[in-house]
Order: sequence, then structure tokens, then C-alpha cells
Amino acid sequence: MNKITKLQDYLNENGIDAAFITNPDNVFYFSGFKSNPHERLLGVMIFKEAEPFLICPQMEIPDAKSAGWNGRIIGHTDTQNAMEVLHKTAQETAGSIKVLAIEKSHMIVERYDAINEFFGTPKIVGIDEKVNALRVIKDEAELEILREAAALADYAIEVAAKTIKQGITEIEVMTEIELALKKRGVTHMSFDTSVLTGDHAASPHGKTGGRKLQKGDLVLFDLGVVHKGYCSDITRTLALGEPGEEQKKVYNILLEAQVAAVNAVKPGVTAAELDRIARNAIENAGYGEYFTHRLGHGLGISVHEFPSLHGANDMVMEAGMVFTIEPGIYVPGKVGVRIEDDLAVTETGVEILTKYPKELQIINNI
Repeated sequence: MNKITKLQDYLNENGIDAAFITNPDNVFYFSGFKSNPHERLLGVMIFKEAEPFLICPQMEIPDAKSAGWNGRIIGHTDTQNAMEVLHKTAQETAGSIKVLAIEKSHMIVERYDAINEFFGTPKIVGIDEKVNALRVIKDEAELEILREAAALADYAIEVAAKTIKQGITEIEVMTEIELALKKRGVTHMSFDTSVLTGDHAASPHGKTGGRKLQKGDLVLFDLGVVHKGYCSDITRTLALGEPGEEQKKVYNILLEAQVAAVNAVKPGVTAAELDRIARNAIENAGYGEYFTHRLGHGLGISVHEFPSLHGANDMVMEAGMVFTIEPGIYVPGKVGVRIEDDLAVTETGVEILTKYPKELQIINNI
């Protein structure tokens, strides 16, 4: 049963006439067509019985066809009202739509108002939860792509380890990493690559800049690639020369917590339990106040997707789920350490997709 058929079954079971999918990542999930439409309308209209259609800017029709979408494609030009085109096509395809499902987390108010105008104020319901439930379990084809994406992330850290040296700047290291990846065919990163050195790494979302690396620094790398439409996300913290005692202490505490959480992954364990395992280890070592974010997040087409792994989420892990585990310790003005892996839940436990070593790597480049 394919992805669209599963959603159609849900529409029929719940008395929903159609679902309009507009999040570009979800459009890709259902159609295979990856696009950033900017302000233009992009979506897949899926009916409970009629054949679905893809609506996109007229100029992107050839790209949608080459991406493998074999269904009907409706193009709209910049001089047309795209929502009017959508309504006309939907009416011609399936008649009047009384109940319409939308992605409430993505739909903008302007388009919401247009739906009510053109579709005659249908009953509008959310489809977000169902789409999340479909996407959260990866099939084997998706898992293989995610393994390849993770291998490219591992390679990026290998490049980082060869590049760092005293006096080089964070942004120069970042440039070398991304250049090496481009030579491997990577066209997009999952997000802005982070290279943070010394106490700069004590900001969980610090920005890569002109700071120069110094011997004895811990250097935090957070990066990922987009590969065949799927993302990887890895964090490693390397030492440039011999680090200080507190730095090593913090690193080892964090490593123990991260490994404990990873080793606990299996079907039946909850997100909250995994978060608690890592958090307790850090708290028991006296650094609890410095672990300031959730344990991890779902990973797939989006670099941050459902579910969120935190202490209030009792969602049970199932085989096929893919997510990160990335605890961190951030002592302002002193040290920041984070270790992140991409993981897939198997029938019996866990597959670690990111392979770069997690034990503290001391790099002694000249």
C-alpha cells in the first residue's frame, strides 16, 4: 500500500472529502517532487476517491514530471489566482468538497481565507497528526538513504579533524568542510554548519564566525547533509591539542550520558524515558543545570521532524523510527560539549547510523 493510498483510507474512515498538503517536505513525501516554491502555491490535493493532483508554478511542471510524479499536474502562472485555480480543478475532479483537511501547522491565514472564499466555507480539519504518523515510520528504502546521508556526515567530521589547527578561523574550517562535501556531490546542507571553538561552544545555537582556534580548545561541529531528499544531523566535539581537566571531565560525563541513552533505545521505550536516562546521568554528575534542551528530535525529510524527544513525551518508540540523541553540557564562559547520533529503531534494539568515534579525539595537527 503506497503513501497516498494510506492517506485515502484515512480520509474515507473519517468522512473527509479531500486533504490539501502544502508543506514542501510533505509534498515531497507524497509526490517525490522536492521544491522550494517561495511565495507561490505548491501542494498535493488528495481525495478520498478521485485521483490526486499536484499543483505548482507553471514553470516547475517539467521538474515535477522528471521527479517521478505520474499523476495530473496543474500549473499556475504569476498572473493567475492560484487558489482559484486550485478550487476549479478540485471541483472538476471530485465535485463539491464539504470537509477539507489541511496542514494547520503550515497553512497561512491568507490561503485559509481563500479556501473559505472559493470552496464555500467547508468544514476544515487538521491532517498534521496523520501525516506525522505516516512519516514517522521509515520503510527500508528510506532507511537506506538515511544511512547514506549519515555516512556523508561522518565524512564531514573526518574532514573537520584534518582541517582544524591553531590560528584557523571557525568560518575557514566550515568552508573546507562544505567544499569537501560539494566535491562528493552534496548540494545542500541540512542547516547552517556550526563550528564553535572554546567557550564559544557554550552557546547551544552559537553562530560560526571569525574566532581563531587555539591549542587546548574543544571544537564543536554540528552539521548534516541533504541526500536524495533526506537529512542527516551529527554533532561531534573534538580537542585541538590536550584539553584542560575540566574540559575532559565535562566531555566524559556527557559521553557517558549519551551512550547510556543510545543503548536504551528499543521498541517499547518512551521518549521521556530516554530523555530521563541522559538527564539523570548529567544531573548526578552535578551539571544538570547546564543541559538546557531536549534530548533529540525526529529525522527524515526534515532535519527536525516528529517526534520531539523530551521529558514530557510518553510516545512509545517503534521499529522504523529515526531520530537523534544529542545531550549537551554548556557552562557559560567555560566549555560547551554536545555529542549527537542519528539512530534507527530496529525490531530488537537500535541501529546507529552515524559512525564517527565518540570517544574524545585529540587532534594534534601542526
